[in-house]
Amino acid sequence: MPYHPEDSHAGDPNYLVGLDLAGRRVVVVGGGTVAQRRLGLLIASGAQVHVVSREVTPAVEGMATAGQITLDLRDYADGDLDGAWYAMACTDEPETNAAVVAEATRRRIFCVRADNARLGTAVTPATARYEGLTLGVLASGRHRRSAAVRTALLEALQSGVVAEDAEPMAAGVALIGGGPGDPDLITVRGRRLLARANLVVADRLAPPELLAELSPEVEVIDAAKIPYGRAMAQDAINTALIEGAKAGKFVVRLKGGDPYVFGRGYEELEACVAAGVPVTVVPGVTSAISVPALAGIPVTHRGVTHEFVVVSGHVAPDHPDSLVDWPALARLRGTIVLLMAVERIEQFAAALLAGGRPAQTPVTVIQEGSLRTQRVLRADLATVAERVRAGGIRPPAIVVIGPTAGFTAATAEDGAPGRA
Repeated sequence: MPYHPEDSHAGDPNYLVGLDLAGRRVVVVGGGTVAQRRLGLLIASGAQVHVVSREVTPAVEGMATAGQITLDLRDYADGDLDGAWYAMACTDEPETNAAVVAEATRRRIFCVRADNARLGTAVTPATARYEGLTLGVLASGRHRRSAAVRTALLEALQSGVVAEDAEPMAAGVALIGGGPGDPDLITVRGRRLLARANLVVADRLAPPELLAELSPEVEVIDAAKIPYGRAMAQDAINTALIEGAKAGKFVVRLKGGDPYVFGRGYEELEACVAAGVPVTVVPGVTSAISVPALAGIPVTHRGVTHEFVVVSGHVAPDHPDSLVDWPALARLRGTIVLLMAVERIEQFAAALLAGGRPAQTPVTVIQEGSLRTQRVLRADLATVAERVRAGGIRPPAIVVIGPTAGFTAATAEDGAPGRA
């Protein structure tokens, strides 16, 4: 009975193997977008990549200019595979691709045919790298299926849903930014390290859904409930991190946003280093930029604003501990992003108005940004305090002040951002 590859009950004829291409010649025929997608991994493998194509994309041309590949701008000719260990036929011309495969077969060189995988002698798997692993998925040339399965496996490993027999993490501390609130906005590295924690010390603004994904044996400490009062809370947190690491645990300090944006992350790093505890810092998606973006507001925009400033609102403008030059802020023409400012919004608005910011300056306040409970309030500098109180806006909330705060998600007829 003849074998038909398209028969779902038949075995897959492909033998999955890893090739060491470092320093070896690989010939790619074709320089369009299909070839472009494949060149990156070949270059990363250390292969000596040579491209033959009449035309190439700007990205492929850039690779040649940078010396990452060599390039012949001409038609493919029989003999181009001389000295190759591996070949790829990536043109949009079936007859050319067939000729490349034919030469490769004569020379006993494995060759991928991009336009019809089953007519080549090799198939490129959907690949990903994770913690020293290389994942490869083949689906008899059905690239969308193999890519979907690859992505699902990678996400499962990153989230801890699929466990691996990796070595336990060495004792130490990881300062991880959890992002603005939506659990999907933590970085891939942050989620991966969180899944391997023995102890987690979490902030109030850290995404709670991330904690729900942890194994039952992981100890979780709510930093907001550490005793000793507000004045001693940071010292108590530092102690919890250090003692956990010295007990042989891999400790994750999970924060909202980014650890170094008003998160006191560097204080915790200093305490750990002074105690001889190794620290890994994993930056997070800061709410100062991401929350306005999710509300349709860019903090910068060409021709409108060339700067933005992020300001902590935990103390009033006239407080002796304030380090902010409010008159200087008022003179700026760009965007001001206030964090922790809702409780004192009247004082901040008054300071900016007194410093010369126009009363009609647009202001947008975003409460619980990135969450399904997100609320957006639009006002101007003269009315924002009144509108915040009347609207019952409460922390956590971001206040955006400046021309871009008046942008809406809609666009004007000329393609410029709309104004509220």
